[in-house]
Amino acid sequence: MARIAIGGFQHETNTFAPLKATYRDFEMADGWPGLTEGEAILNTFDGINLPIAGFLESARAAKHEIVPLLWCSASPSAQVERDAYERIAGRLLSLIKQAGPLDGIYLDLHGAMVTEHLEDGEGELLERIRAVTGPDLPIVVSLDLHANITRRMVEHASALVVCRTYPHVDLAESGQWSAEVLERLIKHGPLKKAMRRAEFLVPLTWQCTLIEPAQGLYRAVAESNVASASFAFGFPPADIAECGPVALAYAESQAAADAAADRLIGMVNAAERDFAGKVWDPDAAVVYAKARALELHRPIILADTQDNPGAGGNSDSVGLLDALVRNRAEEAVFANLYDPKTAEIAHRAGEGTEISLGIGAWSGTPGHIAFKGTFTVERLGDGNFTATGPFYRGNKMQLGPMALLRIGGTRIVVASRKQQAADQAMLRHLGIEPARQRILALKSSVHFRADFQPIAGEILIVAAPGANPVDHRALRYQHLREGVRLMPLASEISG
Repeated sequence: MARIAIGGFQHETNTFAPLKATYRDFEMADGWPGLTEGEAILNTFDGINLPIAGFLESARAAKHEIVPLLWCSASPSAQVERDAYERIAGRLLSLIKQAGPLDGIYLDLHGAMVTEHLEDGEGELLERIRAVTGPDLPIVVSLDLHANITRRMVEHASALVVCRTYPHVDLAESGQWSAEVLERLIKHGPLKKAMRRAEFLVPLTWQCTLIEPAQGLYRAVAESNVASASFAFGFPPADIAECGPVALAYAESQAAADAAADRLIGMVNAAERDFAGKVWDPDAAVVYAKARALELHRPIILADTQDNPGAGGNSDSVGLLDALVRNRAEEAVFANLYDPKTAEIAHRAGEGTEISLGIGAWSGTPGHIAFKGTFTVERLGDGNFTATGPFYRGNKMQLGPMALLRIGGTRIVVASRKQQAADQAMLRHLGIEPARQRILALKSSVHFRADFQPIAGEILIVAAPGANPVDHRALRYQHLREGVRLMPLASEISG
């Protein structure tokens, strides 16, 4: 039995996004629990698809003594405010200092945190923790598949363990793998490390592990014959020097670690030209989807990827909504529009009423304008429900007041908290049965596939306005290291 401290501090930072993450954003529950400290950690995450939940399950089974620190997350956005980072990092360090003798530390981090004053939020955090614990204490960190892994992170962690699916249906499993690695380190001492970096960025839409080439790459990761192997695609809309894909390997010998990392990055480089696919113009996508839905009698999904709140978009752009209405789509749903003010107005008006106003585009993104019209308030909800899909499974959603608005043949799911449309329960909360719709326009890049792909007739990636461009050449990088190719292969835009 070992004495292990556990905690987490999660944020995925899009440095091109419109709004920053405040301390309140980390305190508040949304798609995941709010800031949790101390003994509450031991039961808050039971049954939820999060790495810390998987780690806890394994640690309990091994009868380790758990010392709970704190865990928090905030929805992806622009940089974490300095005040928020320093308050949370400072509290985490204070709790580690108070923890007493430890045999190891486990941290549930994302790996793509940028703050107002730091390019590498996780690397800085791990370096500060090392200054407290010394160089020898085993520290294992679980990371998201989109982590921008830095050399500081590799240096100061004993091991980094990355999840292997996108949609991330294996987050809890990655916590279990982390527990296995930490136990090995405690029993047998440190492992040798190898890190290899690719020199091109991959759009989120083509990082999906349900399709090739990512599917085969992660199969190779799982089959690596070393103590631990990982591959992170990186999070492209982060303007930092060390943005991009990284392969990691940990082994008993340096030669074995080097060989495993070389093999993985070699496969990534060989697949470079395959990380591409068709991207649709909004109007062309809607016209095609209208006809195709009638043929297939199943929903056609339009992924509003560039305003994906899971990638730092504000989920308030209305370009795709405009295309749905302009092209007279029928039995169409647009979800989720993050617009607390509109939700408040709808709740004041009540079900069955009509409201005339401009919705969305409230975050001040240049070039974005509200969608104006007269809407029927069809349904209201309090935003509290349990997620049922593979990604958010078991989590108690808290999205604040929600409303279902209708204009023409299109219905709009409005939420008061930002969360990508990656679970059918979000629509059912407002009385929509997703499988019975013709068109589902979802603000998500890939995570929606976990729950919606089984009911879809076809999926189209749509380039409507937003802070997460599919083509990274539209972003003005200033800090990315020289020589990095912004795109592995130019995506086709259909007219």
